[in-house]
Amino acid sequence: MELGLVGLGKMGGNMRERIRRAGHTVFGYDRNPDLADVHSLEELVGKLKGPRVVWVMVPAGEPTQSTIDALAELLEPGDVVVDGGNSRWTDDEKHAEELAAKGIGFVDCGVSGGVWGLENGYALMYGGDKENVAKVQPIFDALKPEGDFGSVHAGRVGAGHFAKMVHNGIEYAMMQAYAEGWELLEKVDSVTDVREVFRSWQEGTVIRSWLLDLAVNALDEDEHLDGLRGYAQDSGEGRWTVEAAIDNAVPLPAITASLFARFASRQEDSPQMKMIAALRNQFGGHAVEKK
Repeated sequence: MELGLVGLGKMGGNMRERIRRAGHTVFGYDRNPDLADVHSLEELVGKLKGPRVVWVMVPAGEPTQSTIDALAELLEPGDVVVDGGNSRWTDDEKHAEELAAKGIGFVDCGVSGGVWGLENGYALMYGGDKENVAKVQPIFDALKPEGDFGSVHAGRVGAGHFAKMVHNGIEYAMMQAYAEGWELLEKVDSVTDVREVFRSWQEGTVIRSWLLDLAVNALDEDEHLDGLRGYAQDSGEGRWTVEAAIDNAVPLPAITASLFARFASRQEDSPQMKMIAALRNQFGGHAVEKK
């Protein structure tokens, strides 16, 4: 199968490679010519045989909107656009309506896997009509982890990004719990090797997880996280999760508290946020602020 891929950053570049390893043809476009296979959206669309599938992997908001607007003028009825970035689910409904007016299909896809996805595969949550999803299915199959799980048609347009948003809200709360436990262990005199306590939890405990493994990785690199500033950014999905909870009268005390803790990290140097920053760097390659 042929795919046009727009956006070849940390995620997009590795996704291109994984799709190619599965035997598919990918034409990648990026504003950085050193990363690109083609040097304009027009050239990308021209390389693809119909019905075309173009996967957009750019930042949410205006970059995604402008890219979809441009593709709407270049693609033809029967083609499909996939938004694999971190767009808000309400934007998906707007994009689907705009493209449908031109006979172009739309699928939204939440993607999780970070910098580890090339080797481990990407967890995929996608929304859209069955016929549009079917056109993209070979690419979903190439990107997903090995085995029966890690990929789901979550529902109608917007369902993929909504599911990914909730996933990220849960991630916020899990990271916060590890960070709080780490700070408490570091605080008391009786515990003399916090890193090895964390390492001991990797086997046989009910709190073992990939995030715990990444926490141990971070502590192996910097045992007390002395080199990090306790500052953690949020990408937006935590806020959207809390807003959706309010709209639907669903109590989310742990996720809400973890979001507010990130806000607190920007007011002063927070020991807990050193761990959050370290974990985000470990699984997603997100930038950290050095002291």
